[in-house]
Amino acid sequence: MQPTQDPDILRQWIGRKETHTDTLHAGPANLMQMTLDRTASLQAGDVLPPLWHWLYFLQSAPLGALGRDGHPARGGFLPPVALPRRMWAGGRFGFARPLHLGRDVVKYSEIKNVASKTGRSGALCFVTVRHEVGEAGASPAFWEEHDIVYREDPTKNAPPLQTRDIGADWQHSETVTPSEVMLFRYSALTFNGHRIHYDRDYARDVEGHAGLVVHGPLIATLLMDMAQRLRNGAAPKAFEFRAASPLFDTAAFTLHAREVAGGIDLVAATPQGTLAMQAKATF
Repeated sequence: MQPTQDPDILRQWIGRKETHTDTLHAGPANLMQMTLDRTASLQAGDVLPPLWHWLYFLQSAPLGALGRDGHPARGGFLPPVALPRRMWAGGRFGFARPLHLGRDVVKYSEIKNVASKTGRSGALCFVTVRHEVGEAGASPAFWEEHDIVYREDPTKNAPPLQTRDIGADWQHSETVTPSEVMLFRYSALTFNGHRIHYDRDYARDVEGHAGLVVHGPLIATLLMDMAQRLRNGAAPKAFEFRAASPLFDTAAFTLHAREVAGGIDLVAATPQGTLAMQAKATF
């Protein structure tokens, strides 16, 4: 189907479903450990860390069926949104129990909402997808909702991105130094062909970014990992995150956390100290 911005047509995708199966082999999880500069140690039977399910259920399309950005052309499971730029805007999780490496798993997905809006930067379209993931033959171990935002290409007179300071009352802070190799590895592990993460010319000249973009799911994973370490590896009950502005491979960024009632508030901050992503882990 041809891309469109007609909201009535796009809303016809609400309720579409698909199912995928996979096996949680230890290999990808060990490669993720090394991507985070850790020793590979996970094996069958170990708990898969929260959000690392993004290493599994990989999907793509033949090269000839990809769009200009490296993503599969739209109009299959996802609606055929005509707006050219696509990013993860945020996500929410509810955890019932962990997944274990070596097990067969099933993911049920459904388009929950498609909403067209107009923002300061122009036309926007938000698509919300819900997933339920669990071991084959069992009830879901967790549910996930993630929000995808589609945008127009940037213009020379586009208003500057609004930023917000993160404040100074954080109890824990860590520095992350991204690199081309880190971003390439995460793209490879998630079979993510989005060119903003590895094609600097495309990221800068076509989509208007200052450098290679750090994956939103990778930032969320780093924040979830920080929260778990602060709770001595405890399993979360819920997690939510929302992206505010992109991070790039051009400079180190920081992760911050503070204990609050029932959980941990977290943010990722740009090198200038402004908000890039906010999150909360509930335990």
